[in-house]
Amino acid sequence: MKQRKIPMRKDVVTGEMVPKRQLIRVVRNKEMEVSLDPTGKKPGRGAYVSIDVKVAQQAKQKRTFDKVFGVTLTDEFYDELIAYTDHQQARQALFADQND
Repeated sequence: MKQRKIPMRKDVVTGEMVPKRQLIRVVRNKEMEVSLDPTGKKPGRGAYVSIDVKVAQQAKQKRTFDKVFGVTLTDEFYDELIAYTDHQQARQALFADQND
């Protein structure tokens, strides 16, 4: 059977190439609004961050998405990102246990 190609994306915080399924997409639309994109299908410029709370906290500390998108984001956005990352990390751990 033919091996499927795994789409890779670059984590904007760490600079590592990671499988797309292990990343969270953050998108900026034409109105310069930045939001999380759980579906990965929102229109606009996207950037990816790993599903890792430490990396999300590092993004907040360095204000990474402010630089990537050229906008000024509130701490609430970064707090939402950290909370969402924590939730997704817990889900991955839970479902990884079930698959073993």
